[in-house]
Amino acid sequence: MPEIIDGSVESVPGFSAVGVSCGIKRENQPDLGLLLCDVPCAAAGVFTTNRVQAAPIYYCKKVLTSNADRIRAIVVNSGNANACTGQRGESDASEVAAKAESLFILEERTALVISTGIIGVPLPVEKILAGLSKAKDRLRAKPEPSAKVGDSFSRAIMTTDTVEKRLALRFDLGGIPVTLGAAAKGSGMVHPNLATMLGFITTDASVTPQVLAGALRWVSESTFNMLSVDGDRSPSDSVFLLASGTSGAATIDSTESAEYAAFRNALLLACETLARKIVADGEGATRLVEIRVVGGQNPESAERVARSIANSPLVKTALHGADPNWGRIICAAGYSGVPVEPDRIDIYFGKLKAAAGGVFTGVAQEALARELQKKELTLTVDLNQGSAECVFWTCDFSYDYVRINALYHT
Repeated sequence: MPEIIDGSVESVPGFSAVGVSCGIKRENQPDLGLLLCDVPCAAAGVFTTNRVQAAPIYYCKKVLTSNADRIRAIVVNSGNANACTGQRGESDASEVAAKAESLFILEERTALVISTGIIGVPLPVEKILAGLSKAKDRLRAKPEPSAKVGDSFSRAIMTTDTVEKRLALRFDLGGIPVTLGAAAKGSGMVHPNLATMLGFITTDASVTPQVLAGALRWVSESTFNMLSVDGDRSPSDSVFLLASGTSGAATIDSTESAEYAAFRNALLLACETLARKIVADGEGATRLVEIRVVGGQNPESAERVARSIANSPLVKTALHGADPNWGRIICAAGYSGVPVEPDRIDIYFGKLKAAAGGVFTGVAQEALARELQKKELTLTVDLNQGSAECVFWTCDFSYDYVRINALYHT
């Protein structure tokens, strides 16, 4: 069983990470992160499904198509998404990558770039290029004993996040110890199919690019694509996975092996943990809510019902007020597009059954409200139409969500 430990992307031997301020954000806040590996890595990425995609995503897709077996670095900036910036945006992304390759003496097209922040504003390239030189100097300097250089990477990728989202874990592959590190950002504009979130995962396992890409897609479907803060989907966001192969464990080149299963399970644990951290830190959120839809006719229908409930503003505001208004939940299931049968639906707040067969059970409102006052809670909707299930994570809508987003561009 993988063991989660305190750490981040730099916890994997051979990887370095740093965050610096390059002047994109106000008040000298960290806004530029660099992830670097000593050796070429197998690499994979998954990207937003928004038809409007930021320039760095186009760049990364091209690089991964040709060089997925020799990636060395990732440059990430926050505060500016480099999205909807036309041809200049693609040129700027390429220039940033080339600067990183030159500074760290890397082969061409072995650095990836990604951006997050305000849409429609040209990337301040000169600031980022100067910031990369600062990052190089910071990596050379020995950090204070109480500080980890990589922690600044976790801070540099944040936008409206209030806490860092990072972890590391250890597990064995064929009896050989392997490490996996991860960091992510995401707080608002978060919706399934990768919205305003970035994820970075490192490991010293040896995995072929094709198998690595398949594992990341599979895990993302059941973790990052099963969360929603507000139903909005960004043009920028991505998850990257780099595998250096330096652990000494045998190369995973098949999805049929026990080693592949162990690796995928470790990756799943890391991504699920990050996904929950993202939802818990939703803009203005006060509650982390797990929605479990069971009894679906098939996995797709269970997921559609879960998404509909998770994205309902009326459900999310009721959650904030600890109002046990189960009628909003059954209504959201009803307009999900799935042919649910209302007179078969059961709804649970925690273990308390609020509705049976689409009718109120009479359980005390005060008891239901107490369930909703918990910082982490579970809503279960049983469609009683089959055996398919879906687990989905969301959060409440608070007054602060409106305040944060009303003032985001100011």
